[in-house]
Amino acid sequence: MLKKIKEKILFALRLSDQPQVKLYNGYGNQQSSVIFGHVFSLSPLPRKKYRQNFLSNTLALLRLFIVKPLKQATVQLIWENKLYTTKTAADGFFKFEWSPGLKMTAGNHTVEVQLLDHSNAVRVQSKANVVIPHPNQFAFVSDIDDTFLISYSGNLRKRLFVLLTENARSRKPFEGVVNHYQQLSVAGAAWQTVNPFFYVSSSEWNLYDYIREFSSIHKLPEGVYLLNQVKTISQILKTGQNNHSTKFMRIARVMEAYPQQHFVLLGDDSQEDPFIYTKIAEHFPGKLKCVYIRQVSKSKKQAVNEVLLKLSASGIQYCYFQHSSEAVIHSKELGLINDVIKT
Repeated sequence: MLKKIKEKILFALRLSDQPQVKLYNGYGNQQSSVIFGHVFSLSPLPRKKYRQNFLSNTLALLRLFIVKPLKQATVQLIWENKLYTTKTAADGFFKFEWSPGLKMTAGNHTVEVQLLDHSNAVRVQSKANVVIPHPNQFAFVSDIDDTFLISYSGNLRKRLFVLLTENARSRKPFEGVVNHYQQLSVAGAAWQTVNPFFYVSSSEWNLYDYIREFSSIHKLPEGVYLLNQVKTISQILKTGQNNHSTKFMRIARVMEAYPQQHFVLLGDDSQEDPFIYTKIAEHFPGKLKCVYIRQVSKSKKQAVNEVLLKLSASGIQYCYFQHSSEAVIHSKELGLINDVIKT
């Protein structure tokens, strides 16, 4: 009887109590690759209908945080008939980092990760891609909230209101930002190739599918998403308020993976992007081509200007802008993009 009641509640809430391996696209180079994921014993089912309805959007958002991580679970990665095994952390997170063994070509390479039971039998499996970028001149690292997705990150009340009342298909990007990103995706790239994009954010892994759906609908460049520690429903009021110091580490690891490419960083002034990017510039001298910062906070304008002037003094170009059209003009003047998008 209790089992049937539980099943009905889960069905009504569109939740699953079956173990799930949530695998996210990873990245790599000719020598090594990395991929991340979570294991949950309770997790939301994928959203199928997107209706502009307050209650539907609120429940759908809350579901993303109704998760129960499975700690110390055994997961294995299969790559070229080799097995790599690891255990999940307390929050269900796992990471595989391995040497491919064979020279990897640019493009997407499918990886499978399996959850094992106590007898090492496969309980569930999941697949994702490891992205090997083309060896183009540039790579791009972009923040998400208030950089291309209007989010009100500097105001928790407004941020929660938008998250709870809108959905991934009704949310809006800043005017002109998609055009800018699409042009940057082919900046200086070899014919019929695109530049790598890495979306590094303080938003939680709970929002991975949400953000990817938004990006797909608005035709932002395909990329690898590197988000922050997963949260449960009791922590939802702290969404997007993580310790931003880990953002530096995630960006640094990406830059270390591609020593031959020059990077362009894109962010905003609602939180810590200008200061994190300045530290990145200090840590990787000669590696940054340009820094773009969207101005969404009037109170931080002076402090941001001061830190960006330090970047300029070290020879790094920057653009502190309110509208993406300004960033596009700057990119053209810098020779990053042309007037015509390459197809």
